[in-house]
Amino acid sequence: MSRKIKNFKDKIDKILPLVTKPTRYVGNEFNSIHKDTSKKDYIRFAFCFADVYEVGMSHLGMKILYSLLNEREDTYCERVFAPWVDMEDVMRRENIPLFALESMDSVENFDFMGFTLQYEMSYSNIINMLDLARVPLLSKDRGEDHPFVIAGGPCAYSAEALADFVDFFCLGEGEEMNMEVMDTYANWKKHGGTRAEFLKEISKIEGIYVPSFYDVSYNDDGTVNAITPIGDAPKTVKKRIIKDLDKVYYPDKFIVPFQEIVHDRAMIEVFRGCIRGCRFCQAGMIYRPVREKSAGVLTDCADRLLKNTGYEEISLSSLSTSDYTELEPFTNDLLKITEDKKVSLSLPSLRLDSFSMDLMEKVQKVRKSSLTFAPEAGTQRMRDVINKGITEEDLLNGASLAFNGGYSSVKLYFMIGLPFETLDDVAGIADLGKKVVGQYHAIEKDKRPKGLRITLSVSSFVPKAFTPFQWARQNTTEELREKQAHLKNSITAKQLTYNYHEAPVSVLEGVFARGDRRLSNVLIKAHEKGVRFDGWAEHFSMDKWKEAFSECGLTMDFYTRERDFDEILPWDMIDVGVKKEFLISEAKKAEKAIVTPNCRQGCSNCGANSFGTGVCFEKRGAKN
Repeated sequence: MSRKIKNFKDKIDKILPLVTKPTRYVGNEFNSIHKDTSKKDYIRFAFCFADVYEVGMSHLGMKILYSLLNEREDTYCERVFAPWVDMEDVMRRENIPLFALESMDSVENFDFMGFTLQYEMSYSNIINMLDLARVPLLSKDRGEDHPFVIAGGPCAYSAEALADFVDFFCLGEGEEMNMEVMDTYANWKKHGGTRAEFLKEISKIEGIYVPSFYDVSYNDDGTVNAITPIGDAPKTVKKRIIKDLDKVYYPDKFIVPFQEIVHDRAMIEVFRGCIRGCRFCQAGMIYRPVREKSAGVLTDCADRLLKNTGYEEISLSSLSTSDYTELEPFTNDLLKITEDKKVSLSLPSLRLDSFSMDLMEKVQKVRKSSLTFAPEAGTQRMRDVINKGITEEDLLNGASLAFNGGYSSVKLYFMIGLPFETLDDVAGIADLGKKVVGQYHAIEKDKRPKGLRITLSVSSFVPKAFTPFQWARQNTTEELREKQAHLKNSITAKQLTYNYHEAPVSVLEGVFARGDRRLSNVLIKAHEKGVRFDGWAEHFSMDKWKEAFSECGLTMDFYTRERDFDEILPWDMIDVGVKKEFLISEAKKAEKAIVTPNCRQGCSNCGANSFGTGVCFEKRGAKN
């Protein structure tokens, strides 16, 4: 690729006083990485996060891959975030394109623009960032001098709505896969070749999905008729996993921001995957099988991170921290470090059925914060439908422990709009909240903490690909609003605070979560209407989206409808290692409210043992 990269630092410095939160755009933070591009022709990689700085800087995947790519002597990875609307307006007025934080160079002529797909409501920002970067929106329109646009992350498994914009997707865990892509690119760059030749070469790498190598045809009713590989493209693309997490790369330095970010703390990844099998949870399916890091590796990593960042809080990252088999010895060793440094320990993702006084005491060793639990549903029948695997007794026991331990602030996460849900199930959320308040009042007045605050945080269920509910009908905006109102009217305890997500946003999220390639045209139309930052209530406009769908001859209802088990799904060319037969079996069990045991209680033959590693092969009683 010919080099004509321009640096816009001087112009950027001049406009920063004109915008809110200028620290989003200055770069040069502690532990950020800077390389001299005048002395070496690096592979330039722009790691793009399609939201504002404080959201993107909280993402663990960016921290890992940013450091890993920069370990390479031939590669320079820089960070790029979506500028907030005031900054974008000034950038367009002053003719400043999208730029990278480290060098302030325009990303237009980088080698790669790599997006992490964390949330479907960021898709409009991706299109906007490509436009701001002066990169052709459609992959077919890009020439030899344009960057390759790539995408990974949890949404990438079913991001067909982005198929026309993305040159290739990285499916699965990226540490090894990204290194192989960079090696292939370095060789291609050295010997020359076309974009098509490079894409053909990397399509041979496990986990790489090139959407232009697949032809999709449709039936008259709009459903997919066939997904046909072109040329030598594989029929299915299997996700990539790391088998030995003790040996996988993990940075010992995190960039320390100048401003507060959403998760402003050090983070340690304890394990990947989840044994539980909640039927609504995409992460619990696509990240299988469970693989753990050993306690000693984690302790060493935590010690280095705290020394190199100065953070006063450290968090354990996983889908269900209390399922970590070495949690007790690890937290005991970790507390020796954190107590000495006056660092607080955060244990998110704790399950109610494994919450204990011991865990609670560890969490509040240095400082006490609020506790969060996720019952997900208000009645036992619904918890069995979604395979949550906890009881009302678990919740009430956990709440009682918390109150007796001095906690007065507890947040409870629930969902509405679940399959097979009734209004009685919705009202059950209020009833459960009231019972939690009762646990507080059951404690003698002089022994319980002051200032009780119970928050019911209620989201709207969105069916996701590769889950047992991927065929389910999603509730309409009207249905969700009716349930939200019903719940509000059912809450009588004054100590309960009720928060909920706006229904139209959840419906649109569901459209893109199970969308097909025809939605690319809708994204372009919406972009032309100025759509951006859909995840932010003050910028979301359902009217503009409705206009875009209408102009493209599509309806949202088509994508939120119930689907037959034998229907070809838009993402059927992707293999996450969990068999469709297993998902169908789980969907049928959901209708009958039958619970499936977790992976350590017995193997359910989901298919993840095909990777030859993880909990499937542990000596803990799993039946293979």
